[in-house]
Amino acid sequence: MRTRDWPIRSKLTALVVVPVTALLALWIFATTLTFGPALDLLSARTFRYDLGRPGDAAVAELQRERRLTVEQLAGTRPLPALAEQRERTDRALAELRRRVTGEELRDAADASLQARIDQLVTALDALPAGRGFIDQRRLDRAGAFGLYNGMIGSAFQAFAATATLPEPELNRESRALTELGRSRELLAQADALLSGVVTAGRYAEGEHARLVQIIGNHRFLTEDAVADLPAAERAAYQRLTEQPAFARLRVMQDRLVAGDSRTVPSVDPAGWQASYDEVQQQLREYELDAADGLADRSVPNAIRILVRLAVAGVLGLVAVVASVLVAVRVGRTLARRLSGVRTAALELAEARLPEVVTRLRRGEQVDVAREAPPLEYGDDEIGQVGRAFNEVQRTAIRAAVDEVTLRRGLNEVFLNIARRSQSLVHRQLALLDRMERGTEDPDELAELFQVDHIATRLRRHAEDLVILAGAAPGRGWRNPVAVVDLVRGAISEVEAYDRVDIVDVQPAGVLGRAVGDVIHLLAELIENATAFSPPATRVSVNGQRVANGYALEVTDRGLGMSDAALEDAGRRLARSPEFDPAESARLGLFVVARLAARHAVRVNLRRSEAGGITAVVLIPAELVTDEPAPGVGDVVGRVPERRLTAARSGAAPRPRVATSRRASTPVPTTAGSDAVAEQLAPPLPVEAPPSTEAGETSPSDLDGLPRRVRRRPPPAPSAHPADDTPTPRPPEEVRRVMAALQAGTARGRAAASTGPAPGIGPDVARGRVVASTGPAPGTSPDPAPPSGTPMAGGEPTDPERDA
Repeated sequence: MRTRDWPIRSKLTALVVVPVTALLALWIFATTLTFGPALDLLSARTFRYDLGRPGDAAVAELQRERRLTVEQLAGTRPLPALAEQRERTDRALAELRRRVTGEELRDAADASLQARIDQLVTALDALPAGRGFIDQRRLDRAGAFGLYNGMIGSAFQAFAATATLPEPELNRESRALTELGRSRELLAQADALLSGVVTAGRYAEGEHARLVQIIGNHRFLTEDAVADLPAAERAAYQRLTEQPAFARLRVMQDRLVAGDSRTVPSVDPAGWQASYDEVQQQLREYELDAADGLADRSVPNAIRILVRLAVAGVLGLVAVVASVLVAVRVGRTLARRLSGVRTAALELAEARLPEVVTRLRRGEQVDVAREAPPLEYGDDEIGQVGRAFNEVQRTAIRAAVDEVTLRRGLNEVFLNIARRSQSLVHRQLALLDRMERGTEDPDELAELFQVDHIATRLRRHAEDLVILAGAAPGRGWRNPVAVVDLVRGAISEVEAYDRVDIVDVQPAGVLGRAVGDVIHLLAELIENATAFSPPATRVSVNGQRVANGYALEVTDRGLGMSDAALEDAGRRLARSPEFDPAESARLGLFVVARLAARHAVRVNLRRSEAGGITAVVLIPAELVTDEPAPGVGDVVGRVPERRLTAARSGAAPRPRVATSRRASTPVPTTAGSDAVAEQLAPPLPVEAPPSTEAGETSPSDLDGLPRRVRRRPPPAPSAHPADDTPTPRPPEEVRRVMAALQAGTARGRAAASTGPAPGIGPDVARGRVVASTGPAPGTSPDPAPPSGTPMAGGEPTDPERDA
C-alpha cells in the first residue's frame, strides 16, 4: 500500500485511527478476557444444579439397577426389586434429560460440554433395548455389567467437562471431586460384581481378576483425588474415612484380593452390604456438600472479577475516549496548518506567480514585498516551513522578474539583429535588382537569380527572429492578393522550389493584412515537406474554398511521422506557445503556430494517402475575398521593387488547370510599367517552341505564364584553343535581338488578354518577357531560380527596406 501520495488529511487520519483502533481492540480484548472467566464462574452454579445434581442422582439409580441386574442374571428367577428400581431409574433419567436440554445449560456450556452431554443422552437412549436383552437373558453378567458401566462413564465424562473454572484452586477442587465420584463408581462396580458372584456361588471366568483390578483402581483414584483437595476438604475426608464402616470395608476388600478365584469369596455378604451402603452414602453426601460449597464460592469470585472488570473497563474506555479526543484535535490542527501551507504554495504556483509573470511581460512594475506577503504559522516546525516558504516565494518572484527582464532583453536583441539583418537583406535585394537589369550574360543572370533566391530565404529567416521576439514582420500589403500568387511567393522562398508542384488552386484572394504572414507560414510548411522527403519525390500544393474559409494542402511523399509525433506537433500548432530556447529543433513549428494564431489560421497535420504527411492550412472566411484582377491593387505614386506576377494591365483572369504544373520556375518579377520591363529586358532571342508549331498547348501557356528553358548547344570542336573564347556581339545583332524581344513582349500581352499565342507567352521572371521554350544561344541550361518575395496585387510596406 503506497501512502506516499495520500492527502495530508488522510495521513493524519490514519495516524489517529490506527492507534486508537488498536487501543480500542485491546480494551475490548482485555474486557472479553476478564468478562469470560466471570461468566464461567457464574456458570458453575448452573452446571451444578442443572447437570451435577440430576446427573449424580441418575448415576446412583443406575448403580443400584446394575447391582440388581447382575444378581438377576446370576440367579434363575427374576427379582421383583429390579422392576421397582427401573421405575426409580426412569424418573431420575427423565429429570436429567429435562435439565440437560434446557436453554440455560446450553447457553452456559461450551462446545466440548455440549458434545459430551449429547453423548450421555445417546448412551441413555440405549437403556430400554439393553433391558430387553437382559430380560430375555441374551446378555450375561459381563454384558450387562458393561452396558451400565458405559452409561455411567458417559455421565462422568460430562461432569469432567464442567471443570473449566478460571480460578485454578476452584478448578482443581472441581476435578478432585469428579475423581472422587469416579472412585465411588469403582466401589459400586465392585459391589455389583461381588453380588453376582455371591448369587451364583462362584466366580465366572475373569471375574476375580476384574474384581481385583477394580479394587486397585478405586484405591488409586481415591488417593489421587484426595491429594488435589484443599487442606480443609482433605482433612474432612480423612476424618470421614476413619469411621468403622470404612475400616471394615477395606478389610473385606483385602480378603477379596487375597482370595482364590476357584473358591467362594470368603466375606460375609450381609456385612459387605451393610458396610458398602454406609460408605457409599457417606461418600456421596461428602461429594454433594463439597460440590455445593464449590458452586457457592464461585459466585463471590465472579462478583469480584466483574467489579474489577467494571473498573478496568471504565478506565480503559475513558483512556480510549481521551486518546480519540486528543488525536482528533491535534490532527485537525496539524491538517489545518499544513493545508494552509499547501494552499499558499498552490496559490503561488498556479495563480500569483503566473499572474506576476504575465504582468511583467505586459511591462508592469511588480512589488515583490506586496506580491509575497509573509506567512505566519507559529514557531514550531510548521512555522519554520512557512518561513522557509516565504523565502521561496520571494526568491521565485524575484527569479520571475529577472527571467522576464532577461527574456525582454533577449527579445530586444532578436529584434535588433533581425532589423539589422532585414535592412542589409533589403539593400542586397535592391543591389541585385540593379545588377540583374544591367547584365546581359545569361550565365551571370542565372547566378544572380540564385543569389537573389538565397537573399529572399535570408529575409524569411530574419523574419523568424522577429516572430520569435514577439513582434510583427515589416512586410505588409494594403490590397488583396490572389491565393495562387501567395503559393508562388511561398515556393520562391524555399530552397528546393523545383520539387514543388501546384496541382490545383481555386480562384480566391486574401486580404492584404494577412498576405505576408500566410506566405511565410506556407513557406515554412513547404520547406519542411521538401526537407523531410526524399530528393526524388515531389511536393504538391492544392487549394480550394471550403465552408468556413479557404483550405491549402501541402503534401509530401516522405516517411511520415509516428502517432506520438503527429499528436505532439498538432498540440504545438493548435496553440501559440511561449518561445523556449531549448526547443531549437522545432523553430519551424513555433513560427507556424505564432503566425497562425495571429490571424486565427488553423494548421493541421495528417497522414496522406501517398505515405507522407499532409499539412492543411485553413484560412478563415473573414480573410478570404474574391481573386483580384491582374494589375488591380497597385498603389499609385509608389513603385514596388519586387512583385509576385507581372503587371498585366487589362489582362483577363488567370485560367487554371487541374493538371500538375510544377512550380520549378516561380521566378519573382520586378515592378514597374511595361515600358520599364521592355527597356530592362536582357537581349535574349525569341524562339517559338516546337509544341506550338504542332498545334499543341503547353500547361505554361494555359496558365498565362510560359517558361523560359535555356539550353546550351553542344560546343563545336575547335582546332585552336583560341576559337573557344567568345567573341563580342556586334551592335546590329544586339539590335535585332532587342527588336525580337519587344515583338515577343507584345505578343505575350495579347495572349494574356485574349489567349495564349502559339509558342510565345509572358514569363514572369524579373519583369521580363522571354520565349517559353527553345534554346537560347549562349545561355545556361539550368533553369533560373526564383528571386524575391511576391508582391502581387499591392505593394509592400516595409520600413526597413524603404529606408
